[in-house]
Amino acid sequence: QVQLVESGGGLVQAGGSLRLSCVASGRTFSSSAMGWFSSSAMGWFRQAPGKEREFVGAIDWRGGTANYADSVKGRFTITRDNAKNTVYLQMNSLKPEDTAVYYCAARQHVTPVARVSDYDYWGQGTQVTVSS
Repeated sequence: QVQLVESGGGLVQAGGSLRLSCVASGRTFSSSAMGWFSSSAMGWFRQAPGKEREFVGAIDWRGGTANYADSVKGRFTITRDNAKNTVYLQMNSLKPEDTAVYYCAARQHVTPVARVSDYDYWGQGTQVTVSS
């Protein structure tokens, strides 16, 4: 059973920074405990109250390619450490409109994509609140 656990959320003033982490564990039906993460694209999504879950960014299986939503491009950076089964979301120059629950997600494919339905596993989310 795959588990994704996010951490690092909190309350920050506008203009501040936070780094979210997502640690993966367990195994899929078709891969070993250590193998599935390093062959999976990972995504970050967020959901504000009353709104749909939206794409923030995603990174490919090796960490060589990352895509971002226009709203966070230039402010947020996704990286990953396959040796630690961990993906990170560095958030700089935070704005009040970035306030949301942030989720990491994994898909059993190497290519990062933006669609919620393309991801197979989800974390429980971590709250990020940006005050003005």
